Amino acid sequence: MQSKAAQFFSTLETYTFPNIGGHRVPDITTADVLAVLQPIWLEKPETARRVRQRIGTAMKRAVAQGWRQDNPAESISSALPRQSHAQRYRRVMPYGEVADCLKAVRASKANPFTKLAFELLVLTACRSGEVRMADWSEMDLNRAIWTIPGERMKAGREHRVPLSAQAVAVLRQAQALGTGSGLVFPGAKAGRPLSDMTLAKLVKELGFDVDVHGFRTSFKTWAQEQTNAPREVSEAALAHVIRDKAEAAYARSDLFEKRRELMETWATWLAASFSSSR
Repeated sequence: MQSKAAQFFSTLETYTFPNIGGHRVPDITTADVLAVLQPIWLEKPETARRVRQRIGTAMKRAVAQGWRQDNPAESISSALPRQSHAQRYRRVMPYGEVADCLKAVRASKANPFTKLAFELLVLTACRSGEVRMADWSEMDLNRAIWTIPGERMKAGREHRVPLSAQAVAVLRQAQALGTGSGLVFPGAKAGRPLSDMTLAKLVKELGFDVDVHGFRTSFKTWAQEQTNAPREVSEAALAHVIRDKAEAAYARSDLFEKRRELMETWATWLAASFSSSR
């Protein structure tokens, strides 16, 4: 099971270490931090923001330990290209094209675990990190329930995911490929999950200029336009937190059975679209 500390380390390993992993902490400069951020600042603004924040956290710790006098991740905004308003929004695939993307992924020569992780991401509308760091201890395939612990959720609370028949089939395939313990979708390095870049690279190389996180929006739009599911059901499926405190005080149910019905409908709709695109 991957902790928040592991997620923190994974981000640095993916985006930071290739550039400055060999540098001594006292020797890292603002130019080094810029070299990390500039390639992803416009392409992946949300990821770049997290990378900058985590480099800054590491540098603050170094300052506190007396290893250096300043934080090179601060005061660099003026040196980075300006992000347009449009660039702050993720590139989203219209829900009517998702089946074609799934078809292309299945037919690709990508690593089997990568392909299965992407398919589970689409079928469950979960976040990339939740899927990539999924552990077999969280899965109950007989009951078709995936229980993600709070420490791995953005909202910090446990989230039960109803698994459609198609999602269970994907997990059975992953189980047959691996050991059935530890990470469901292991990365190239033993004991390490797939990186966020791996899934993004997969869809980009197949010609789909979209953000992986955007498939959650594809699902949400489909639910709005193709079903009669109440808003709170699709919001619960996305594990979104109710912002209104008064409403949240009364909303004690996680709407699990209604979400199960919605996710089965989503999977069935995708399968039908997939078949009609052949």
